[in-house]
Amino acid sequence: MPRSPVAPHPIRLTAGGRRRVQRFALCPDAGERAALAADLGIDAIGRLDFRGSLTPEGHSDWRLEAVLSASVVQPCVITLEPVTTAIRETVTRRYVDGWQEPRGDEVEMPDDDSAEPLPDAVDPAQVMAEALALALPLYPRRPGAGLDTAEFTPPGSAGGAALRRPFAGLADLLGGGGGGGDTGGDAKGGAEDDDGDGAGGGPDDGGPAG
Repeated sequence: MPRSPVAPHPIRLTAGGRRRVQRFALCPDAGERAALAADLGIDAIGRLDFRGSLTPEGHSDWRLEAVLSASVVQPCVITLEPVTTAIRETVTRRYVDGWQEPRGDEVEMPDDDSAEPLPDAVDPAQVMAEALALALPLYPRRPGAGLDTAEFTPPGSAGGAALRRPFAGLADLLGGGGGGGDTGGDAKGGAEDDDGDGAGGGPDDGGPAG
């Protein structure tokens, strides 16, 4: 994803970096959360906290372990009403010196998908943004929302009910089709369609000749 709008907090890992545990704690302010929400295409981020550590492994590798805690607001996929979701994820990244991505037409998924090439520095703010993007619900839904509650037109606009129940009047039309003389003009129109002579009650349809 693009560079996180949260202020960078790079920690150097390679030449010149310190080979000891590096701890971090990020709590973006309201402006940074709003900018990140816009980047992720969601309504809002009410709370965001990312804290953990970078620990050296072996001669030159590093492991990042952190906990992502957030509260996000997204539109319901059915009603478009705001849905608030609490997120809490454990985030692990391994930065391996000399590591290369598998290549070829038939590449098997590695057992450990947290490994990445060793960079000169790691920015926990960028890792936080990427982890939050992966943790977002794909189909947020308001409790109790179903297809029968969906709004296909703006609330209050004409035709909304008809779109929600496109065949609402079909049962009434079918139920009234055999009503005979009680249907008035509609029954007459039906006789024209069936007989083609426009006359109701004539000799051809069994009515009294008069």
